[in-house]
Amino acid sequence: MWYASRSTGVVALLLLTAVALLGLLISRQGPAAGSSVRPPGRPLAGLPRFALTGLHRNMSLLSVAFIALHVLTAVADGYVDIPLTSSVIPFASPYETFWMALGAVSFDLFVAIIVTSLLRRHLSRRLWYGIHLLAYASWPIAFAHSIGASTDMRSGWLLVVAFGCALLLAAGIVWRLAAAAGDVPRADRVHALMTQLSPGRMTSTTRPDVPARKPEAGAR
Repeated sequence: MWYASRSTGVVALLLLTAVALLGLLISRQGPAAGSSVRPPGRPLAGLPRFALTGLHRNMSLLSVAFIALHVLTAVADGYVDIPLTSSVIPFASPYETFWMALGAVSFDLFVAIIVTSLLRRHLSRRLWYGIHLLAYASWPIAFAHSIGASTDMRSGWLLVVAFGCALLLAAGIVWRLAAAAGDVPRADRVHALMTQLSPGRMTSTTRPDVPARKPEAGAR
């Protein structure tokens, strides 16, 4: 149980890191060459957007499964007293109270993100997006829980893995912020889109699937 608890915790951290990186990748969709308008469905990392979105969702659910296994094996270990309620209620564990509380907070935030994502069609975009931003708080809290509650994560190759995850996520956030800084404001994107779709510019160049019409005889 001890080995199972530690291994599922490490896998959960790796999955959470991958979920966060996929979220950053999906939220950034580069414009087409020579255009300031972001085309919907443009492939990302060699995959269409819907495929990455599905991968992001399924990997999030897999993360929840590994977190649940991590909690259940830690509770069943019996070496230390960790009540099951401490997985969702902060400061309910007599063992490593503070670090376990961080784990409970991170788990609660992540579950809130999963539930609201599954119910996204029934929620306003502003509410969903506001709750989804909690992912940026969930990961560092989970990271602090991993380092503080487990002595194995403080040395050796597990420490390398943990800080490797942190460096990858930090690089992803920097890349996303840099990309956002270069984005065209929404008002300008709308103007550019309307300009491209205006009748005077809807030619065979912008619509390769429609052949150019030949001028009729006598037409000016």
